[in-house]
Amino acid sequence: MADGCACDRHVNMYLTVSEAVQRGLSVAHPVAETETLPLQQAIGRVLAEDCSSRVDMPAFDNSAMDGYAIRTRDLGDGPVFDLPIGGRVAAGDSGAHTAPVGSVLRIFTGAPIPPEFDAVVMQEDCEGSADHIRFTRRPEPGQHIRRAGEDLKAGAPILRRGCEIGAREAAVLASSGHGHVSVYRKLKVTIFSTGSELRQPDEALGPGQIYNSNRYMLLALLDRPWIKLTDRGPIADDPALLKNVLREACETSDMIITTGGVSVGDEDHMPRLFSEIGGETDVMKVAMKPGKPVMFGRYGDALYIGLPGNPVSAFVTWRVIGSKMMNRRAGLRDTPLVSEQAVLAEPLHRRAGRQEFRPVRIEGSTSGGFPLLRLLAASYSGRVALLAQADGLAIIPAETEYLPEGHVLEFHRF
Repeated sequence: MADGCACDRHVNMYLTVSEAVQRGLSVAHPVAETETLPLQQAIGRVLAEDCSSRVDMPAFDNSAMDGYAIRTRDLGDGPVFDLPIGGRVAAGDSGAHTAPVGSVLRIFTGAPIPPEFDAVVMQEDCEGSADHIRFTRRPEPGQHIRRAGEDLKAGAPILRRGCEIGAREAAVLASSGHGHVSVYRKLKVTIFSTGSELRQPDEALGPGQIYNSNRYMLLALLDRPWIKLTDRGPIADDPALLKNVLREACETSDMIITTGGVSVGDEDHMPRLFSEIGGETDVMKVAMKPGKPVMFGRYGDALYIGLPGNPVSAFVTWRVIGSKMMNRRAGLRDTPLVSEQAVLAEPLHRRAGRQEFRPVRIEGSTSGGFPLLRLLAASYSGRVALLAQADGLAIIPAETEYLPEGHVLEFHRF
């Protein structure tokens, strides 16, 4: 670990959420290996190099409108300008068009501006016939012309390393001439859930058994183009079995994510087992609700995150802490959770001490346009159905005991 933590060194200390995030990020080093892919295969992957434009954008002077290219020096005093049409220029043409002095060229959006023509009159401002046009407003030189390089000059930066290549990024890479790009290799992630009580959704439940919601939640959260996922399913609370699965996962993965078994109960084996296989561990008590116990550690180059077993706790802990560690491990740039301001629809009473991430539902908006939030149940760490009902998380500061109706607070929308 970055600070040489043992598994029990901080067990009696409560970290703030920001401290926990920074401690996790301190050991989440990006993968080093890259590969070069055709752009169409790189969509959704993580860019591994800074990219600059290989061409001027646009590459040539072109028309911003459908209309008529003119030479402003051909125009008389007006007030009516009546000119013959001397030719036609479409997108994809070479631009080496000429026309007699005193005539115009029919031109279309994206078509190159021929030499000596210095303005475009859009067709809506003209009257005329197939071979003649008339207009009354004198154009200025440069009107409705997109100049070469006005968007970007060749060599200008377009994207930074660490961005996920989505629609906008793919568009700018293509338009700037990048047919192949360097991306980080896929992050190898293994997941499993601990607990002898866990069953799959189609199985019959026996006494004391529950369905494994955390597995499917993680499958959805980790369904990303830059992840190569191995799903080990549920693992019973058998220390020998857990130890073997954990060691194998650490030897074959960049990142291991588990749910359950990270607290201080007799069946919470994961901190001890991770230490026994040679890993360096840190069990953190974080001053957050839900999700107080969370564990992370390292085994060689593998990064381990142990989430709470309660599904809402696991979801919130992953969203606030775990996902940031994974993103950095994959080579993504650090980005904060997107938040907005919202207004409470009812007063809040709570016990101060932990920063709370309360599931909320949006019930309209205020006259000022802020979302109006209805708080869901105060006790919710195991109530996974609330996640499906919620529209996001209200962020309640740790020191807060009471907030009145109408109070403005931070809100993370799902």
